Amino acid sequence: MYQGPFPTPIQTTDPASQDRLFTWKTGIGLQDVDGLRPSEYLLQTAIRSLQGELSFNAVEALLRQHYLAHPTQDPKGRTEEADLVSARIAALLMDRSFRFTPGHYCFIHQKLFLGIYPHAGKPRTYNITKGEWVLNGATVRYGSALELQAALDYDFLQERQYSYQNRSMDEIIRHLARFVSMLWQIHPFCEGNTRTTAVFFLQYLRHLGYPVSNDVFAENARYFRNALVRANYTDRKRGIRETTEYLELFLRNLLLHEQNVLDNQALRIGAG
Repeated sequence: MYQGPFPTPIQTTDPASQDRLFTWKTGIGLQDVDGLRPSEYLLQTAIRSLQGELSFNAVEALLRQHYLAHPTQDPKGRTEEADLVSARIAALLMDRSFRFTPGHYCFIHQKLFLGIYPHAGKPRTYNITKGEWVLNGATVRYGSALELQAALDYDFLQERQYSYQNRSMDEIIRHLARFVSMLWQIHPFCEGNTRTTAVFFLQYLRHLGYPVSNDVFAENARYFRNALVRANYTDRKRGIRETTEYLELFLRNLLLHEQNVLDNQALRIGAG
């Protein structure tokens, strides 16, 4: 049994407590997309939440009190970010309300990063590049700051027009991999795009009727991000093409409970 970040396995006795454990593991695990690690205080507070002692609102209130009394020693303040965003992801994943709109996607970013980034929920106003380990320092070409809303509207419209009826799971997984990779490539926010995309995608999968409740995101958040990178990078001179094959392996584990090896090193350009 995967116990995740907790010092001992957490016992769950009913579907509701299992779902709560899934949301906490996922919220904490997703911090790895930015190399963040929640604090021991967050883990102990999460355990109290899992035991039914604390609501999510109470968890966040305790976190705020904790950091007022014990300012983080992290010069970038990212331990506090990891703690707050972990709790907020868990709360959002427990909330079954969902709208398949660009507005809801932006709402998730606002909820996750309110008080952390001044631009929470707001689109970026400048173009960005990010050197990627998996690309040996190269960058994906992200959406233009001048076209972010148009790009979001287009991707959402295309997805609404797709019919999942009479499709095999192989077809559905290929389609979902393409959809989530295109959504992520827009990168509408200055920071926090992957965590926002992951939460929105998990909510969308449940909206579609897939009972996502395993530990694939919790255990493989960094792989998820690297797979998104590889799905959006082409270098024709070097014979490198964008591919969703790695995302598809991830989704097969998530949706079909397969046991494909999700190895970050295998995604790195030039590996092997």
